[in-house]
Amino acid sequence: MDPKKPSPPSAPSPENSKSSSRKKKKKRKKNVQQMPGSSAPPPICSSKNNPEGFERRSASPTSPSLHSMSPERPAMANGKTEDGCSRRSASPTAQSLHSMSTERPDLSSGTCKDRNVVPVESSVPGRLTTKEEDKVFPLIMEDWTKEDVRHWLITHLRISPKVAQNLYDQETSGACLVSFEKQDLIELGVSLAPALQILRQVERFNRRSEPSAQPQESQEIKSVTDSGFYSESASVLHEGRYVFEEQITDHFDEHPQIQSLSPVKRAMCVLRPFDKSNTPVFYTEHHFLPAVAGPSNLLEPVHEYQFLPDSDKISQREALFEFTNEMFCFAASCMNSRTNGTIHFGVKDEPGQEHGRIIGHKISSRSLYSEAFESHVSKYFEQQHIKSARMCIRPPVFVQVQCEDGTASDKWVIEVDVVPIYSETQESVFYTILEIPSTKKNKQQPEIQCLFVRYGSKKVNILYDSNPRVFQDKIKEIHEKVKHWASARRVAEETYEPPPPSEHQGHRLKQLITCGQDSLSDLVQLFVVTDKCPSSQLEYMDFLKELNLFAVLDFDPESDTNGTSNLYRKDRAANLHFPHMYTTQDRTSVIAKLNLFKQTSWVFCNGHAGEESESERPLTPSTWLKKRSGDINNMVSFLCSPDLLPKHSLLVLIILHSPISDISSPILETFCALYRSLEGMDNMLCLCKDSTVFSHWKNFVEIRCKEDISNKCIYTLSFHEISSTIKKLKEPQTRASRRFLPSTGSSSVLLEKKEEEMMTDLEILCENECEKTEIETNKSFEEFKKNTEEVFYRGGPVSWWNFYLSEQPGSLPFIKRDKYDDLHQLICPVQGYTSPCVIVSLFHQPGCGGTTLAMLVLWSLKNKFRCAVVKNQMATNKEIALQVRTLLTYGKQEQSGYTPVLLLVDNWYDVDDLKQCIISAATDRNQPNNLVVLILNCERTPFPKKNSNNCYNSNVFISAKLSSNEKKMFLNKYQELKDNHDKPDTFYAFMILKNDFSKGYISDLVNNILKDLDIASQQGRLLSFLALLNTYVNGSYMSLSLCEELMGIRNPLWGQETLEDKMNPYSTLLITFTVEEHGTYQAVRLLHPMIAENCIKVFKEHQLDLSNITTDLLFCENIYKTCMGKDFVNQFIQSMLVTRTRREQGDDKTTLFSPLIENIQKEEGFDKAKEVLERAIDRFDRSATLPQALARHMCLNEKDFDSALKWALDAQSKRSNSYIADTVGQVYKSHLKKLIEDYKESSAESLEECLQLASKAVSAFKDSQELAKKDEQNDPFDRHGRKVRTGYNTSGYLGETEVIIMLLDFITELFSDRHKRDNMLQVLRGHQPVSILSFHSDPEINAIVNVLKDHGRFLLSLKPRLKEIFIFFENYFIYLRPRHVPLKKETVDERNKRKVSEQFKRYIELFNGSKEEKEQERAKNPKLSQQQIIDDHRRDLEMMQADSFAGLLQSLSHKNQSEIIFEKWKFIFEHSFSRYQSINSDTVNYILANIVLHSAKSSSSLLKKYDELVALLNDVLQREGTRSNLPELYYLCMLLMWPSKDQTLKNFTEYNNISTYIASAKRSFHKRFSFIFPSRSAIAHFFLGDGNGLKRIVSKAKLDQILLESNASDDNLSIHQLWHSGLAWSTHKIQEKLLRVKGRSENGDIYVTYGANTKILIRPAYLGDIRSGSSREEVSFYIGFTLEGPVAYDVKYKK
Repeated sequence: MDPKKPSPPSAPSPENSKSSSRKKKKKRKKNVQQMPGSSAPPPICSSKNNPEGFERRSASPTSPSLHSMSPERPAMANGKTEDGCSRRSASPTAQSLHSMSTERPDLSSGTCKDRNVVPVESSVPGRLTTKEEDKVFPLIMEDWTKEDVRHWLITHLRISPKVAQNLYDQETSGACLVSFEKQDLIELGVSLAPALQILRQVERFNRRSEPSAQPQESQEIKSVTDSGFYSESASVLHEGRYVFEEQITDHFDEHPQIQSLSPVKRAMCVLRPFDKSNTPVFYTEHHFLPAVAGPSNLLEPVHEYQFLPDSDKISQREALFEFTNEMFCFAASCMNSRTNGTIHFGVKDEPGQEHGRIIGHKISSRSLYSEAFESHVSKYFEQQHIKSARMCIRPPVFVQVQCEDGTASDKWVIEVDVVPIYSETQESVFYTILEIPSTKKNKQQPEIQCLFVRYGSKKVNILYDSNPRVFQDKIKEIHEKVKHWASARRVAEETYEPPPPSEHQGHRLKQLITCGQDSLSDLVQLFVVTDKCPSSQLEYMDFLKELNLFAVLDFDPESDTNGTSNLYRKDRAANLHFPHMYTTQDRTSVIAKLNLFKQTSWVFCNGHAGEESESERPLTPSTWLKKRSGDINNMVSFLCSPDLLPKHSLLVLIILHSPISDISSPILETFCALYRSLEGMDNMLCLCKDSTVFSHWKNFVEIRCKEDISNKCIYTLSFHEISSTIKKLKEPQTRASRRFLPSTGSSSVLLEKKEEEMMTDLEILCENECEKTEIETNKSFEEFKKNTEEVFYRGGPVSWWNFYLSEQPGSLPFIKRDKYDDLHQLICPVQGYTSPCVIVSLFHQPGCGGTTLAMLVLWSLKNKFRCAVVKNQMATNKEIALQVRTLLTYGKQEQSGYTPVLLLVDNWYDVDDLKQCIISAATDRNQPNNLVVLILNCERTPFPKKNSNNCYNSNVFISAKLSSNEKKMFLNKYQELKDNHDKPDTFYAFMILKNDFSKGYISDLVNNILKDLDIASQQGRLLSFLALLNTYVNGSYMSLSLCEELMGIRNPLWGQETLEDKMNPYSTLLITFTVEEHGTYQAVRLLHPMIAENCIKVFKEHQLDLSNITTDLLFCENIYKTCMGKDFVNQFIQSMLVTRTRREQGDDKTTLFSPLIENIQKEEGFDKAKEVLERAIDRFDRSATLPQALARHMCLNEKDFDSALKWALDAQSKRSNSYIADTVGQVYKSHLKKLIEDYKESSAESLEECLQLASKAVSAFKDSQELAKKDEQNDPFDRHGRKVRTGYNTSGYLGETEVIIMLLDFITELFSDRHKRDNMLQVLRGHQPVSILSFHSDPEINAIVNVLKDHGRFLLSLKPRLKEIFIFFENYFIYLRPRHVPLKKETVDERNKRKVSEQFKRYIELFNGSKEEKEQERAKNPKLSQQQIIDDHRRDLEMMQADSFAGLLQSLSHKNQSEIIFEKWKFIFEHSFSRYQSINSDTVNYILANIVLHSAKSSSSLLKKYDELVALLNDVLQREGTRSNLPELYYLCMLLMWPSKDQTLKNFTEYNNISTYIASAKRSFHKRFSFIFPSRSAIAHFFLGDGNGLKRIVSKAKLDQILLESNASDDNLSIHQLWHSGLAWSTHKIQEKLLRVKGRSENGDIYVTYGANTKILIRPAYLGDIRSGSSREEVSFYIGFTLEGPVAYDVKYKK
């Protein structure tokens, strides 16, 4: 506007406000009184200028209203105008400067460099001290101890010492104090006044201690901004700003009450970067933006806050009017003052505590605001300035406001940037044209011109003064100032130097994320910590999909809806977790439950949007700090524990999209927890969105951790650049991007990566495995090829690439052992399979290529089967079965037929159970007999041939012996390796095979390599440890991180030192491989077990014996520190010391001690063995098995029974189980045996000692028997925790029997006279008193008799106790059988049967006498009473082991005695006068004796008729009912009363109760034998035959005889094999003998129906016989009868 331009309508004009900053305060105050806004209220326009008499408001935004000047202003009701409109204030800021002077400006901001850095009131004090004692307090109150709190309360706050002491006694620390509220203190016993004082002083301290995000800058005019501007223009506005500040100061002087207001500590937000509309940023609701201030220089933007009225108070048009009015007035003030600026809508601008509070506006359409901006520029500016205005005023930017808990809201802050660049503004003055609305319709609305400039933190209309002379002076003066400002602006722009480019952060990113390597290894486990990612940046987070993410700590509650988690889980598998899930102490269960190491764990650290529970919903930062920070600390401690992950394989990636504005920010707290757990920042990398985010992050980390994080941060690269760089750093992919599975009809199915990751326990072999991969087209392929071959031939595990490379042109085929064809034919038989799941076993010696052979078969069949390997050794059978089902059905809809799965399991703990689980989960109910899964069981064993013979499944075996053909192939392969590799002779695993496992070759090899080894060095020590473990524990290893620790390697993550380098030249004997047990990590072992054995020999030659190595291993502290795989190493060591070999487990012999201890005993003596075990007990002081082993050593080897008892009791105090209790008994037994052997002459003293020992031994063995019922079934030395003991521990019964028989032998031998010995036996039988042994003439005998009298009760209990034990064993062996019976292998049962049989014979000799003795006795007393005859018959039956129900069942195998047994039972049944007491059991036994005799000799005339037996049984049932404890009674009910279509039992009502009797049988059987069930199952002694009467009852003994006759020519198949394999049911004579019953499967059970009301439940003998899915179908089967109930065998579905 030209100075000569007609003046605007008369309006008040401010007086000249110019004043010198050097004037005295009094003079400045006088000038301030003349400032604009100090004049009277605006005058009302005269009628001359306002003929309507309309009250004119000033156009200045400092006047009450602006909105009334717009012609677009809509009419409003309930006002004072003629048209009923109400006038509102244009905006909350449309007030005079004077009226705003009560707002205290942020005078501390000074020339703050960074507009985005939150200014605070004071810098951070270094420390606080008391004047009295100069006590140093920690910088942050949360770090205060309870002593600090008490001292502070007393010395600083003058709180009563009593109150301070009370809080001290209640453990009040600084962390507690800052979280207290008023009610908390009152509840702790603090009165109201002191409570308020404490709270306010805590708040004041925290405000003082709040760290300044930006250090105070000097108040120089010249400054350098963060954006790099060097400015001299600040002096232009310095004078005006100084006057403004002095005015405010004077105002506070006049209103001292305002100064007393203490501002509350406020959560600050960082401003959006200036003039960057595409920069994603969030504001948080109710947080604050920095207080506004005047211009510091022309390039640093000024800020103004505006808050538009709520949408429910004004219309959308009114809101747009307010928006455009305030926006363009602000823009004009910045353009005239030539300063950059931003106006923020949605932020409180009231003075005081609410100033800068972010509220946000609800916006229905952002386009309306953008359109209003575009369309109104021409209305507010003169025509010649419209183009400049458009160039300087940026379009509105909408910043989303999120809730305090991190969730998105529907509110926005609207921001407009103004950039008055010199090329557009030159020296122009920009007038603003405001329209004044008319109160009458169709009246032209007058306009008013305004000239806005920045005055301090406000905009001021210079044309406000109505005095024409003053007005002209103002116009002239402002034109001069604008020229000066324009010149300063030009200088500022010209002298601006962009900040020098930072160091090459792309290179730094590569170095940090690869840990100094060439590429990003998949072995590195990545932790990601991230905040909310703006949607515009989300696409650049896709690099996370390329990384091996272990866990993501996400602070975005909506991440799974529209954030990073949602992006990641579209293509990758991740489990959603919460921090509290990691707080348990049981690390193993957490790993299994949360699927750690298998799938990414995505942790919502600030809850999940939509959750309502306290532990899972989003929280505000302050609440999070109180309620969730503890869970975060626990989770970080868990995840960063060396037990879980070795530090060298962990990298923490912190991704920050928004600046941190508070020192107690949750993401900063999490960083500090990581910093503590990882002991620094070596394993960290921070990716910051920009320098602003970085500067805040850096400052806060320095304050909290006292460490500069700059060299760990990337902040000059965009996330697009970061994403692309990381993707480029990934190692070339060795798998095809699109992988396919074979399907029916020679078709294929695409296997999606996410779906594959869901099958966590399986390594899936695809059709196109290794084909069309990135690595093949990469220049490093040749190196990869050589390395792959080298790792395998050196002894590493085989990979699919080894097979693929051997098929390429120019390569020799992969070596196939001779058994390859045999194994291939077993998997693909010509006739096919008729079972849904089949097991094929491959037995092999360790190190002879068994697993390689199995995988080669899978490779050759990958187009015919869906092949997979179980890679997770910790997986359960049920989990595997479900994943196998997923693999089987993948890609199938409703079509019939599946491509079968070929599943390889290596050394699996229970293949039979896995088979049953797979049958239950994966069988096709429409095609029940079709093969769906074939399990290839690859099992390592020292004796493959023996195991092959003992296995009832189809199997092959390979041993450490090559055929001539195999030797030839290895020789050819060796020539190929020589052509392609420099040192193929160092491929020792291959060379061992090539040399046919020559012991001489291995010995020479080890001796040559270790010839210069210093056994005292770190190298020698590590080799000795590995050799010892690998020799004595099959499959043992040590984690790579532990080996590095032992070798003193520091920070291996950066690869400065490697184990291979440190172990050179001995590293050629080592191999590193991946282990998946309780996590995934790298482990180390020796190349071959034979190499380990020869290494031990070398160490022995260097005078390093087994005991020396073992002791060193036990006292190496590093092994027992927290490290990855520590638990397994501890198990290996303990197993090596205590695990014995047993024939029944496939070993070549049964040993008394572990092989290691036995070798130490043999080579170094018992003392060394004792010393090693004592050292082991010191190391593993909580172990019970080690003192148990030492007790056995002291007992068996050194005969030191006192020490043995001491260690046995020590073991029992640590862990009480049947095995340790048995050891205590064995010590007593061995001591007793030694005493008896050593006694040359019998004496009362020796008898007393023996009786006491025997009594203690019996008591200990009884304890063992009781504990056996409660024993844990898991093997304590099974590192997978799944191996179940296959037998019930009966050693307590055996031990007690041996002690009693030993004692009885000793007692009977006390008397040399036969007569006295007979009397002694009569006493032991309970037939005579002990006094009968007295002999008055022999005092020695009398002393012995007195000892016997003292122990009379114990002696009388021996015979009945022996009888109880023999009855137990009779039931144990005859009613029950082991669930797993190895073939052609001596079982524990067989060995125990033999021992029990020997003891029983001795029992009979002692108490029943021989046959000759009985005949002589009967000759002397020919006339016996009937009761004596009955007793004789019972004794005879006892001698024949047929005096019980179980004994009669056993006699089914002894046909020649059947009639004798029957006659004796018949006599007892018919003549016993005491039948009333034993009538039920005698009757039951008599009925069974008839059935047994019928089975042996059906034509016998002694037999009772079928109906008579049923009548007898009915009589017993009438007396016993259905609640009897005799399962034998109900067993006979099943045999005799089983319904048939032509049965003749209609007269017996019990026939209809057969289901009740079956239930009674099960109940009473379980009551008696339930504690044995986990290891044994009931035996079927009889089957339902195709006949009537007793002919329907077919004994298994008879069926066994039929099988022996039918398969007499086949020596390879035993009876057990025929039954277990199911071949017995296909034998024609068996089918003729038995009745095949029709029934129905319902809900997984089998039922057979007779008549209208009889429906009988029958348990399938094998769980896999019934398919899952609760399908109701007709089935047929054979019925076997066990004491537990009827069992269905050979179940077949009706087709």
